[in-house]
Amino acid sequence: MTTRKLLTGLLGATLLAATMPALADEIVVATTGGLMRNTLEEQMYLPFQEASGTEVIPFDIEVPDQWARAEGMVRSGNVEFDIVTATGPDLVDKADLLMDIPCDTLENVKKFGLEGACTAKGVARTTGGMVLTYNTEAFGEKTPKNWADFWNVTDFPGPRGLPDTGDRDWWVPAAALLADGVDRKDLFPLDLDRAYKKLDEIRPHIAVWWKTGNQVQQILRDKEVVMAMSYSGRSLATIKDGAPLAMAWDGAMRDTGYMSILKDAPNPQGALKYIDFFYGNSDGHPGFMQKVGYATASSAGLAKLPEEEQKLFATYPANYEVLVDPDFKWIGENRATLRDRWTAWLAQ
Repeated sequence: MTTRKLLTGLLGATLLAATMPALADEIVVATTGGLMRNTLEEQMYLPFQEASGTEVIPFDIEVPDQWARAEGMVRSGNVEFDIVTATGPDLVDKADLLMDIPCDTLENVKKFGLEGACTAKGVARTTGGMVLTYNTEAFGEKTPKNWADFWNVTDFPGPRGLPDTGDRDWWVPAAALLADGVDRKDLFPLDLDRAYKKLDEIRPHIAVWWKTGNQVQQILRDKEVVMAMSYSGRSLATIKDGAPLAMAWDGAMRDTGYMSILKDAPNPQGALKYIDFFYGNSDGHPGFMQKVGYATASSAGLAKLPEEEQKLFATYPANYEVLVDPDFKWIGENRATLRDRWTAWLAQ
């Protein structure tokens, strides 16, 4: 067993294919555990290992803890992770920890990646949306289509749900601005005064400020609310469970998880090979998407699903073209302002 694999194991990672002979080449991928890790292992890690001879060693860790550990690794010069999981704002906030991605050299990413999939500091892994999800039995023949309808309590009466998750304080103000008539392409920089004036209108109709994905599924399933802003993956899972729900994608906030490579990673070329394999492994995408409930940014993978099923994912062309494209630079630079304004408003 290599020194790096031993150290990773001591840190708490469950080693992929631990009973197999050690390969000469390896990469360590830091990502959340559970369903995400298990599905990546099945659909991506093992196929990549078989195709390339490079072993993938998964390290199960939540994103905030990952960054704390990565910062320590970079400071000490003892980097163990090759690939880390990043949000859009992380690509800005943590840019000094990340290697530049040579997008032009990744042939599968160029061939199959959706617009914007490859950025200077990360390549899209999963894409969903903070989407308006509504009960299809609540409004007769009427169908809410966008955030203006979420605010329209006359034509679409009933209690609503909005997130208070503590990590994406731009989602709800952005929806308020869309409801107030701002074009999605003109959202940033967010006009917070205008947004919170609009939020004052809907506040009496918010029955639940939900905190977790499990909670938003529950309030939709139990009909505590007639509509809510929800993670698209959670909405999809609840729909598949038989709940009478549908998603309105117009103005949904694009929410992408990225694969990034740490500066001074032990095996950056192996990491790039894996990322490019991820996009070219079209057979792995349908099973991955169906299990985790989020789309990849590979057009080839999406095309392998039946079209009616494609429509349930953020990257279906008709959905993708109406998503809000976040200005991560502005969001990253204004995280403290966004958080302070949000918590002050909720406390009123």
